[in-house]
Amino acid sequence: MAENHNHDHTHDHAHHHHSHMPQQSKIQQALGKYNCEIDDAEVAAAVKKIIAEKVHENDTLDVKKFLFGSIELTTLKTTDSEESVLAFTERVNKFENSYPDLPHVATICVYPCFASVVSESLEVDGVEVACVSGSFPSSQALIEVKIAETALAVKDGATEIDIVMPVGKFLSGDYEGVADDIGELKNVCGDNVAMKVILETGCLSTASNIKKASLLAMYSGADYIKTSTGKEKISATPEAAYVMCQAIKEYYDETGIQIGFKPAGGINTPMDAVIYYTIVKEVLGEKWLTNKWFRMGTSRLANLLLSEIMGEETMFF
Repeated sequence: MAENHNHDHTHDHAHHHHSHMPQQSKIQQALGKYNCEIDDAEVAAAVKKIIAEKVHENDTLDVKKFLFGSIELTTLKTTDSEESVLAFTERVNKFENSYPDLPHVATICVYPCFASVVSESLEVDGVEVACVSGSFPSSQALIEVKIAETALAVKDGATEIDIVMPVGKFLSGDYEGVADDIGELKNVCGDNVAMKVILETGCLSTASNIKKASLLAMYSGADYIKTSTGKEKISATPEAAYVMCQAIKEYYDETGIQIGFKPAGGINTPMDAVIYYTIVKEVLGEKWLTNKWFRMGTSRLANLLLSEIMGEETMFF
């Protein structure tokens, strides 16, 4: 997906292990091209306006069918087993036959230890195998461990990798460390495996931080930016989505590189999904309204969307 990912950086450590200064100034330089002093109240007002004025026109059957095709069907439970993940995958296989007129989900998202189960049993063309990696959800591990976990997931068939930005490093101002971590893991993924960077927006607390984290992730090698793990108290919010989409748009205008967007965590109703769709449409436009560039991470939404599409309660997944 990221053939021509000419990001504004290099991860050739031979050049900068003597001094961390050049990389630091490069990152500060990159961030300096954008306005990160954004006001939380203004963001809230902009989102309120979009929801009041634009959401109703997207509350349609066609949009819901489209949204179904953007779902990353996720199971990240302590109780997951090879058997349960196999059954999960088989439901996606059966869906093709049961609902030939509907799009398939975009991905199945699991822990790396189940990458091989999913990749070996998935029969539907075009469904990606996504794995959370890098000591999800805390991201608190030595980089060597994160690299190993990511490499093993890819070897076992992951076609997409979701990592968590090292939030502690970000909050303590170590942007260099954040960029290095993300860049190292993008190197492991290579050009053929899309990498999503989870910002954990609920822990960033301000629109300004969310904007900076978005830009930092994109400049460091993210192919997608994602709101949340779903494991913290605050998950995705429309306000965080709005700021992230603004950052994606400005980054695209600056670099010509298109980055995908994935809200995740707390997407509980079809209306929540329609709100995220509307924010993407209003801020980023049609170019992002595809099942490739717009994704939603959720476990409960699939049945709810399916029920609305079918006009009756449907518990397929």
